[in-house]
Amino acid sequence: MAHGPNKDEKIVFVGDSRVRAKASTLIPQDFSAYPGKSEVFIPNFLLKEWMVGVVVLCGILALVMSEAAPLGYPADPTNTQFIPMPDWYFLFMYQLLKYPYTSDQFIVLGTLGVPGILFGGLMLAPFLDTGPERRFYKRPIASTLMFLGLIAVTYLTVTSWSHYQHELKEKNIIPEHIKREEEMHASKGTAGGEGGGAKKPAASAAAIVAPDDPAAAIYQKSTCIACHGGDLKGMPSAKIPALRGVGDAHDKAAILGIMKNGVGNMPAQYDANISKGLTEADLDKLADWLAKQKAAQ
Repeated sequence: MAHGPNKDEKIVFVGDSRVRAKASTLIPQDFSAYPGKSEVFIPNFLLKEWMVGVVVLCGILALVMSEAAPLGYPADPTNTQFIPMPDWYFLFMYQLLKYPYTSDQFIVLGTLGVPGILFGGLMLAPFLDTGPERRFYKRPIASTLMFLGLIAVTYLTVTSWSHYQHELKEKNIIPEHIKREEEMHASKGTAGGEGGGAKKPAASAAAIVAPDDPAAAIYQKSTCIACHGGDLKGMPSAKIPALRGVGDAHDKAAILGIMKNGVGNMPAQYDANISKGLTEADLDKLADWLAKQKAAQ
């Protein structure tokens, strides 16, 4: 580029327009006007949160696959000893519905009104609390509502669980999922054998007496089958006795008395069988047939 004789003359070089200039690196945004904020939400912050969520999810999946979930027994509407309970994260709602002002005539308030206000408030919180302050102690209204919500949920959850444990202890009930878990571990121990040696032969159960008797068909229609099973073997893990050999301990009159008055944790089943369609003659035949179930024949 030509220039004059002046040595102090500033020379400006002009690049060739046909050569594309290199793009400069992106300059990070300045967040100095936003206290506590140092990066963009998308994708920087969101990507890190997503990665943490994936790690936590993988850990939960590993725990789920490592141990089978203990399930309860099939639903039985005649089982009056069963206490229904929701999952732990719904215990506060379960307890809320026990109070008189959220149940019975006010059930709509308990199921739709109160939850709607709570979850609606959570949805509206970002629009109502628009202040720039991020420190919780400088946001009294939002912080107060948050702490009140946490205290209420914690109190209702603990109260619901305490009442459940008290009811189990009072009625001497073992939850079904615990019974099934004990059965599962017991079956694993039996399958494992005893030191690799030959397994001991199991004691043979008493056979069913007169399986072709018409009373056997009545038994299949009765409420007895729900707990004692169609094979009369009961549920030993749940402390429900077998009916095979019951005739050795009870005669016909005693069995009828148990049907009418119950025994132990077993409630009376006489009226329940009548409402199920059986007649008094059917129950008389059933008691007579059960009295014949003796171990030695």
